[in-house]
Amino acid sequence: MPLRFRQLQAFHAIMDTGTVTGAAELLGISQPGISNLLAQLERQTRLKLFERAKGRLQPTPIADMLFREVDTVVRGLEHVSQAIQDLQNKQAGQLQVASPHLLSFGFMPAEIARFAKNSPDLLISFQSQYSSKIQEWVMAGLFEIGVCEMPVYHDALTREGFHFETFAVLPEGHPLGIHQVLTPELLDNQPLIVMGPEHMTHRRAREAFESRNAGWRPQIHTHLSENLLSFVKQGMGIALIDPFTIHFDREPGYIIRRFEPAVMLDLAIITARNRSLTPVAQAFLTQLRQSLASFSLQP
Repeated sequence: MPLRFRQLQAFHAIMDTGTVTGAAELLGISQPGISNLLAQLERQTRLKLFERAKGRLQPTPIADMLFREVDTVVRGLEHVSQAIQDLQNKQAGQLQVASPHLLSFGFMPAEIARFAKNSPDLLISFQSQYSSKIQEWVMAGLFEIGVCEMPVYHDALTREGFHFETFAVLPEGHPLGIHQVLTPELLDNQPLIVMGPEHMTHRRAREAFESRNAGWRPQIHTHLSENLLSFVKQGMGIALIDPFTIHFDREPGYIIRRFEPAVMLDLAIITARNRSLTPVAQAFLTQLRQSLASFSLQP
């Protein structure tokens, strides 16, 4: 018997919500129905997707791998269903945008709100995710416009690059705050808060330190720029942070300084090469280009 989409949808909902109860509420079917669909999927695939412990389901590593494959398929059908509903309801338009997490806490909501101000009937679909997944979503047609960290891996995507200087952020009152420009020499063996080793800013910052024979001392690794800033505010160390996170943060507790040599963050606006943009997407793209370009000049 071939796999049924409903089985994959139930599995996706459990992974997305964390519980059978949440999946049942999300899909509008009973909890026994969800459990039955999951049992069918495990039986047909001969894969153990969850461990049962004290009445809760714990995903296995195989479940995490399958979820990454299923995610685009399930979201794709949801996208089609929404498009049909929009056509039936004769919606005035739809804006579909995806961006990395560093733009999702302030920049992109502000841009979308500004764009939608004069379009009260505009339907908005926005999602933040890791850059590789954003590229998959745009290629699959789930989103018309994506912003992602470079490199862009697929020739099926158009790309327009933007480059941003990161800034050294120190806890308020830090002795090195007397300097207007910080260097690897000044930060020699200082505790650092950095993105994961695979991130471009991690690699570029480490290279800057090594080229100056300065001690490279990461104390905390994290995967969100918001986390970098939060740890700085707690006095845990110094971080190099993108201008978007700094600009949209409204809390005190840190100071900002230029860092030389500059450690750059490279982003790209991407669209699907084989699809024409809707008028709504074209208009938003024009605004987005201008706004991203303005941040290449500010902390």
